[in-house]
Amino acid sequence: MAEVVRYLSQFMTLYPGDVINTGTPAGVAMGRPEPKPYLRAGDVVELEIDGLGRQRQEFKDA
Repeated sequence: MAEVVRYLSQFMTLYPGDVINTGTPAGVAMGRPEPKPYLRAGDVVELEIDGLGRQRQEFKDA
């Protein structure tokens, strides 16, 4: 994690309480049963952090 913080701090100012969302390591979903939990067109992902607000993304075909 220190390497991620070092890298990002080259491009932006980080403040106490900042959140760095790094996602899930590659291959994690491969161990899940069918249907695999990959995101598909029409899927919706929502993220909410108290005091900051909410994000909502709907996936579409590339």
